[in-house]
Amino acid sequence: MDSGLAIDPALSLEALPRVAAVAAPSPEAFERLIAAEAPVVIKGLVDAWPALAAGRSPGTMNAYLKAMDSGLPGPVMEAPASSRGRYAYGPDLREFSFSKRNAGISQALDRIEALLGQPDAPFVAIQMLPLATHMPEFVRQNPMPLVSAKVMPRLWVGGPLRTQTHNDRDHNLACVLSGRRRFVLFPPEQVSNLYVGPLENPPPLSLVDPEGPDLARFPRYRDAYAAARVAWLEPGDALFMPKHWWHHVTSLEPYNAMVNYWWGDTAVGLERAVDVFQIALLALKDLPPGEKAYWREMFAAYVFGERGEATAHIPEGLRGALGTLSSVQRTALKQQLRMAVLRSPT
Repeated sequence: MDSGLAIDPALSLEALPRVAAVAAPSPEAFERLIAAEAPVVIKGLVDAWPALAAGRSPGTMNAYLKAMDSGLPGPVMEAPASSRGRYAYGPDLREFSFSKRNAGISQALDRIEALLGQPDAPFVAIQMLPLATHMPEFVRQNPMPLVSAKVMPRLWVGGPLRTQTHNDRDHNLACVLSGRRRFVLFPPEQVSNLYVGPLENPPPLSLVDPEGPDLARFPRYRDAYAAARVAWLEPGDALFMPKHWWHHVTSLEPYNAMVNYWWGDTAVGLERAVDVFQIALLALKDLPPGEKAYWREMFAAYVFGERGEATAHIPEGLRGALGTLSSVQRTALKQQLRMAVLRSPT
């Protein structure tokens, strides 16, 4: 903990309800888990991977990885010892507590191993390394039948790090190879209780440290905690997180390795939800209260369906954009919107 605050025992992470756990599912059963839109721990999902056997010690895992290193530089993060391994914002929210650079992967693995047990050592990690390009043999040896072969696995290796609460636009399947990990998860609707930082500095992070929450500064965090759950992962276990679930990740051992898969954020152009959200900020956020109330009800009725079936009285063939759009109608609507964007002044 880095806040130095007295922690309310009622907010203990140990006391949180556990994420449900299942045995390794078939691809068809996994599709049903995805459709349920809830996180789930998959016990022993990668027990048969050669990488898991190699992960029994830092030396054997590093040797296994270095033997497959293609030599391409990759993303390496580093935070000073004073950070206590917390990858978060810097003091002014404009920068982060860690630096990022491209570096040789074998050299970074050697440095991570050399820092083990050293007092006041910096926290070094390889993160989001695309294995298909940097270690293609790893992908061949350690297949993942639950996701499409087109989904690129990514490697994470480092020390006892704490990655501040954030979320992903994709589904996430995180598979632990070395060490143990703890994921504290918050449902998407808790965003206003997590005190998230600037959207313009991605990834936006929560300002609240779940291990030492400052409740005087962040009182609504109590509500986020009440909705939270926790996953404790051993080597071989995996965690499926649906899109947009907020998660705080702690690597619990001196040396940790994980592979994850992101997929599902496939929309482009005018159908990309994050861009539509930005347009909504531009068009709606600063309207007078009455106009905002009107658009809130329009979205509730016609986009999110929160007010019941608002179009049941309209014949199906006359619902237009309010109904199920055909490919022809989608194309026509997108063309209409493109023309509106072109007419917009800069």
